[in-house]
Amino acid sequence: MSLTRRTLLTAGSVGLVLAQAQAATAQAENWPTPITSDNKLRIAMPAFASDPFFPADGSGDKGIDMELARGIAAELAVEPVFDRSAVTFDGMVKLLMSGQADLAIGKLSRTLRRGRSILYSRPYAMLHQGLLANRLNLARITQGKPPEQFIRDFSGDLGVIEGSSFATYAATTFPHAQLHRFAGWDMVVDAIRNGTIDMAYRDDFEIKKLMVDDPSMTVVARSITLTDKVDTIAIGVRPDNPHLAAFVDLYLDLARGQQVLSTDEIIARYRLRSKA
Repeated sequence: MSLTRRTLLTAGSVGLVLAQAQAATAQAENWPTPITSDNKLRIAMPAFASDPFFPADGSGDKGIDMELARGIAAELAVEPVFDRSAVTFDGMVKLLMSGQADLAIGKLSRTLRRGRSILYSRPYAMLHQGLLANRLNLARITQGKPPEQFIRDFSGDLGVIEGSSFATYAATTFPHAQLHRFAGWDMVVDAIRNGTIDMAYRDDFEIKKLMVDDPSMTVVARSITLTDKVDTIAIGVRPDNPHLAAFVDLYLDLARGQQVLSTDEIIARYRLRSKA
């Protein structure tokens, strides 16, 4: 074979390889992507803090949910943009429903009502539901009987956070209770302290965290864990993006090793952060 012919064949082969590479690159650029908004991942997160999940707006980027949000954005090779305008957990859901956010990552409980409007990832934390009871009121109501005997038929004053999953759960878990809705957890706790309400309804992590932060609460209140009632925490996804929902599940499986955090694990993490 002449040198000229060999050179031409070699040049032709290189050209073919380059053409195939360019075609593959062009095809990859046209592949569908889970992100539909200018290479930015719009993440709804509440304005308030819920340590160790997320800080208050403008107070840093530490926490379980912050790590999740930035990890998902990094794997998608996009910029995370946080929307901290929601003042309730339901407010995050509304941002997904309106298309203003792609994900809601902020200790968001799964509920059937919310599931009618948005998509959910698989849970990354599983808590139990719990009650915080005023001790004097509890003694008056139970008259010495174990609390377990009266809880299901409880007809007293029950406090919940407006716009939370527990405001939804209460109607079915405690159908006879007199429901009192508060704007925030601090207001609920104050109502327990002064005996305005008999019990408060929230996840057992937040109740145990309260006891860690303020041991004096054990004098006026006691916690009750509802071991048969769970509160699963997951990532909310806008309803028109099943591709993104599938990717988030894949991230939780592969990057997070299918880890589902428990109350004890989260409390341990919270204690470490409190000492730091």
